[in-house]
Amino acid sequence: MKRYVLIGAGNRGYWMYADAIQNRCHDVACLVGILDINRKRASYVSSQLPGNVPVYTDYDAMMRETKPDCAIIATVDRYHSEYIVKTLELGVDIITEKPMTNDAAQCNAILDAEQRTGRRITVTFNCRFMPLISRLKEILNDGVVGEVLNVHFEWMLDTVHGADYFRRWHRQMENSGGLLVHKSTHHFDIVNWLIGQDPAEVFANGALRVYGPTRTRRSERCCTCPYAGQCEFAYPDENDPGIRGMYFDCEKEDGYYRDRCVFDPEIDIYDTMSLTVRYKQGALMTYSLIAHSPYEGWRMSISGTKGRLEAVQYDTGAQAADPCFHIKLYDRRGGTATYDLRKGEGSHGGGDERLLRMLFRGDVPDTLGQCAGSRDGAMSILIGIAANLSIREHRPVTIDELVPPEKLR
Repeated sequence: MKRYVLIGAGNRGYWMYADAIQNRCHDVACLVGILDINRKRASYVSSQLPGNVPVYTDYDAMMRETKPDCAIIATVDRYHSEYIVKTLELGVDIITEKPMTNDAAQCNAILDAEQRTGRRITVTFNCRFMPLISRLKEILNDGVVGEVLNVHFEWMLDTVHGADYFRRWHRQMENSGGLLVHKSTHHFDIVNWLIGQDPAEVFANGALRVYGPTRTRRSERCCTCPYAGQCEFAYPDENDPGIRGMYFDCEKEDGYYRDRCVFDPEIDIYDTMSLTVRYKQGALMTYSLIAHSPYEGWRMSISGTKGRLEAVQYDTGAQAADPCFHIKLYDRRGGTATYDLRKGEGSHGGGDERLLRMLFRGDVPDTLGQCAGSRDGAMSILIGIAANLSIREHRPVTIDELVPPEKLR
């Protein structure tokens, strides 16, 4: 029976990890401690789980008393590095939420600590386990496009999902690294993994056009805002029992509001982003992310020496009703092929369940190399970190100037 502690008792830590361990993997895993700076929130999470899991606000006390085999890091992104490094130093393995961290100095510290301690870091890139992404990897592994030369990747967040990042702690660059790190780390990892190449140089542009101080009719938070009845961005879930128990009922502990105004002047992350990446093995990628689309989904094309793959996924909007995903292959002789894939059930099309099974049960062979480590975590965040630096300094940024190449071998 493997012993786990959860560091960070937010929504992600609860439903992705704590619930899985205590309710679906309890025969092979046990959650022995929950740590959060907000004791009431940690107590709420514990109350929703079987087993009366102990709650802590003191990291050292928890680690000393519970003696875990592995720690799950699900805090605000800016604190990932702190907990990862000191947990590795205690000889405990790590499962960390993406992004592994959100700046280059912390990335270097994590890689150094893993090398020094000999412990293991696993980064949970659940997008690798999404059925459509997994199928793309299988097709590419068959060599149908030949050597990959170019990738075009467009990701759209709608104004339900996208706006939510501008209500919460993610809206400040120091907390999340912006969406180019917090969100795009998924997308950059997808491309790195699919094409099997390492990023070398990034040039980017970013802007805050929809959210932030673009309206004068605003307030500190939605639930007390005099304009909420006329605002299409008013937070809709104030009375959801889970949200109320985890956040609204816990506000007096730490002053964290779940429903802050998306037009607050303190917002300093981008909602409109585009970049280009040159890979060491020669491929080029163009990428864009917007957080204010009328519908949610993504499009990708991968072109190579033998042909071109195109895939699209719609998560909301009229086209999301299609029960299948469709991948198109175009070869250089004028031929076409279509791969139809029925959509899966569950979070991320069932991808989360496959990831959790591999994490906690380990009874599924990793034939596609979906389990990710610190190198994968570094390569994905470094594209976003380089992009943020490129935007600030108006120049191309190399990966090698952020982390010495020898640390990524």
